Amino acid sequence: MERNTRQRSAIRDAIAQADRPLLPQEVLDAAQLAVPGLGIATVYRTLKLLVDEGELQAVNLPGENARFELVGHQHHHHFQCRQCQRVFDVHACPGDLSRLAPHGFTVEDHDLTLYGRCSDCARPTRTARRVAAKSPKSKRQRG
Repeated sequence: MERNTRQRSAIRDAIAQADRPLLPQEVLDAAQLAVPGLGIATVYRTLKLLVDEGELQAVNLPGENARFELVGHQHHHHFQCRQCQRVFDVHACPGDLSRLAPHGFTVEDHDLTLYGRCSDCARPTRTARRVAAKSPKSKRQRG
């Protein structure tokens, strides 16, 4: 029983420390730092259990596998990086979107996902900056 408690705690802690929705594989990678023998089947079983118990919620994006985050966040949306595929919480909301619905329709809820590049992926690498500085095109632009 202690092993399951330790595994469950490691999984819950991995999600809490990430501060963003995680894929099961990301949960496994993070939780294995605390419980090296942890396997993916245990992660899936524990994620399902924690969702059923109301501790976690699934974040479902179109065409993607479910990610998991702690329950208790206020209403929020998500941002998915198109380069690394990570998903981040967006703690802002455009508010009432009923004006976008067809006339006579009633909006009961909404979910918004922004797509682009995260700050890590948007940051040019040192090599890319060096290559750009040496290219003939960049010299013409400078001069």
